[in-house]
Amino acid sequence: MDDSRTLTQLNSLPQLDAERELQSCCASPAWASRVAAARPFADVDGLIQTSEATLADLDWTEIEAALSAHPRIGQRAAGATREASWSAQEQSGADGSSIETAAALREVNEAYEERFGHVFLIYATGRDAEEMLTAARERLNHDEDTERGVVRGELSKITRLRLRKLLEA
Repeated sequence: MDDSRTLTQLNSLPQLDAERELQSCCASPAWASRVAAARPFADVDGLIQTSEATLADLDWTEIEAALSAHPRIGQRAAGATREASWSAQEQSGADGSSIETAAALREVNEAYEERFGHVFLIYATGRDAEEMLTAARERLNHDEDTERGVVRGELSKITRLRLRKLLEA
């Protein structure tokens, strides 16, 4: 089944339907509502620019809402949703890692969540488990404000990728 939409289709959806579609790209209800309300978009670049500007303006509680839809690195999202499928593709670099690396990822995920209060988020596409593990360990040294900036940037990259996937014809 093809779940993708064209930009014309996204532009023509009723507001709530567009929000539902967009939430598969970023789970923040405020982000989805604001991006859907900014339609119609002339091109994908306009959609991406609106997405990034909206993410930059979200308060932290909305970023946390978006983070809540992301599984830990090395784990799979539950269900057979579009988001779960995309997450599995994005995190495929963690597949087949050694037992030691998988254990280290579990440990660093827990340490990160204890330190920052949310899941470790990284643009995982094209990265292997060792790269993600190294990044997580480095980011544990960030102060909260620095890490929030990094998280916002990673979320923006993931959202951009997913918007493009949504609009693949």
